[in-house]
Amino acid sequence: MRAVLFLSLLIGLALVYLGWGTGFQPGFLLNRRLIRLGAMSVAGSGIAISAILFQGLTQNRILTPAIMGYEAVYLLLQSLLILWLGSASLHVLGEIGNMALSIAVMLGWSFGLQMTLFQGGQNNVHRLLLVGLVLTLIIASVTQFIELRISPGEFAIYQSFAVISFDGISKLRLAVAAVCTVLAGSIALRRVAIWDVMALGRDQALSLGLDHPREVRVCLMLIAVLVAAATSLIGPSAFMGIFIANIAYALTKSRRHRDTLPMGCVIAVGMLLLAEITVQHVFGFGTTVGILINLICGAYFLFLLLRQPRGQA
Repeated sequence: MRAVLFLSLLIGLALVYLGWGTGFQPGFLLNRRLIRLGAMSVAGSGIAISAILFQGLTQNRILTPAIMGYEAVYLLLQSLLILWLGSASLHVLGEIGNMALSIAVMLGWSFGLQMTLFQGGQNNVHRLLLVGLVLTLIIASVTQFIELRISPGEFAIYQSFAVISFDGISKLRLAVAAVCTVLAGSIALRRVAIWDVMALGRDQALSLGLDHPREVRVCLMLIAVLVAAATSLIGPSAFMGIFIANIAYALTKSRRHRDTLPMGCVIAVGMLLLAEITVQHVFGFGTTVGILINLICGAYFLFLLLRQPRGQA
């Protein structure tokens, strides 16, 4: 019943976004908002599902898939393309070429980490997280070095990849991201019972007869696909996944994935919609969606860290 209520609120919010200033009259503005709404739905769902799966896998409510280095690799790729090709990189690869390359590189990164760290039957998730965190910091440092080598004009192009943005999203680009997200999301939703067992921990999962090493790999690959599709569509989402997952837990009062995954998708899309409406009609485009989301989610992340000593995180 609660899920139906929030879904109804989301539909109402989407109608407000589409109709405010357009009168639902066919035209450039309404078509553009429909594409943006589609991008919010696809990217928001990908961010929510990946974050909830990741926190269930790691049994930690203050972690996000970004710790694995997906977004850092994405930004490094964009900075290298701009360094090598300059502003012409947007024309040489094209929008779809850049997106396809970004998704392939992020998936390759995830697969490489798993193959390297899970050799010989090893299945230490915490070791994977530690190595991912260290590599993320190294990649971020390399990216910052590259930023110093490019011109101010090229840096402005790089910045467009480094923040959440719904500008310039084509129908084809949205369709590619939607296919990736729907396929990975459908697999994740069909395996909710398995994710519930995985969230109990490695020993409990093994004692219940689950092939824990295999399921860890499957889960990480699904997360990689979802993060890659969302990041290549709208850019890095930083702390957004942490906020969405924890709000989903609070609203559903459950850790079962059949409850939290749909609720997380609704919260994520609603949050992006509220941020976009606020930017357009409150600030008059005086700020960006990324700034608002990072401000809210970053503050919430700090709140979770401060609560952790009392056993609430």
